[in-house]
Amino acid sequence: MVERVPESINFPSEEEKIMTFWKDKDCFQECLKQSKNRPKFTFYDGPPFATGLPHYGHILAGTIKDSGFHVDRRFGWDCHGLPVEYEIDKTLGIKGPDDVAKMGIAEYNKQCRGIVMRYSNEWETAVKRMGRWIDFDNDYKTLYPWFMETVWWVFKQLYDKGMVYRGVKVMPFSTACNTPLSNFESHQNYKDVQDPSVIVNFPLVGDEDVSLIAWTTTPWTLPSNLALCVNPEFFYVKVKDNATEKTYILMEARLGALFKSESEYTILDKFQGKTLKGKKYKPLFPYFAECGEQGAFQVVLDNYVKEEEGTGVVHQAPYFGADDFRVCTEYKIIARDQAPICPVDSSGCFTSEVTDFVGQYVKVSDTSDIYM
Repeated sequence: MVERVPESINFPSEEEKIMTFWKDKDCFQECLKQSKNRPKFTFYDGPPFATGLPHYGHILAGTIKDSGFHVDRRFGWDCHGLPVEYEIDKTLGIKGPDDVAKMGIAEYNKQCRGIVMRYSNEWETAVKRMGRWIDFDNDYKTLYPWFMETVWWVFKQLYDKGMVYRGVKVMPFSTACNTPLSNFESHQNYKDVQDPSVIVNFPLVGDEDVSLIAWTTTPWTLPSNLALCVNPEFFYVKVKDNATEKTYILMEARLGALFKSESEYTILDKFQGKTLKGKKYKPLFPYFAECGEQGAFQVVLDNYVKEEEGTGVVHQAPYFGADDFRVCTEYKIIARDQAPICPVDSSGCFTSEVTDFVGQYVKVSDTSDIYM
């Protein structure tokens, strides 16, 4: 007798029947018994945060199957990092490290531990529904001392084998949390914001009537300026502003960034960017003027400068931009007496080196304070 196929299927109902069958037959444990003597396999999937709900990215990674192998399936929970701290800071109105210090580290950690398993039930439901058999009763948490000690043990093995090195890299940074961010963390709570785009004059040394016209979208980094970068292959022009009689140098393709029409300027000279290499200019601020004796405040060359935006002359603050750091490192313009030029503290405020703006939050300084 052939069983008649229903014309339609109630998927939610069928799902519930299947999950009930798995539970009644204890299919997960039966699977482990059947594969007990088979070769072992280990999944190195990163444990999720239980402070957030599962999404398609988690579900996709969780559909990997282990056919033919024995896998000790234990679910794990990531209890460290900014997602947990962010939730606590938001709940308790914490604005920065000073607030944490007032509360006390022990109490702050207690508050964090109190929410790390907030959505664990929702996670278990979602994981079971996607057909992933895994042990939630014998789970692990990254806050367990034995887990953290194991991570440090692994790191030490890498260190002892010479596989760990110390380097310097420009990283996303949270001034609220006083910590560098991973790429994943920096893209959380991502927002489009309006930043100022400014054009700044840098008079040439020995020819003060001529100024390089630089462009930046981060005016707060101007006190840290140590160089100007141009593209060696593109053409630049020396032009006279017909209205002010002032003379500027910028990329030919970017004349429109400074002038509305050709009648507003007169081209005095034209040359490739590499002609400008090594030319000295007057620093915008006096804070690090002594760095000029160590090679700062000169024009450097790199192909990362494009003709689609700005003026073709890019301001360089090596500790606040990946390209800036790379280029200035090549020209050995990154430090003052071996000390980095980074006049901003971990809270995002100018240090005492920047005397005119000391204590001011850098984004506040992105107003006309710095560049007017």
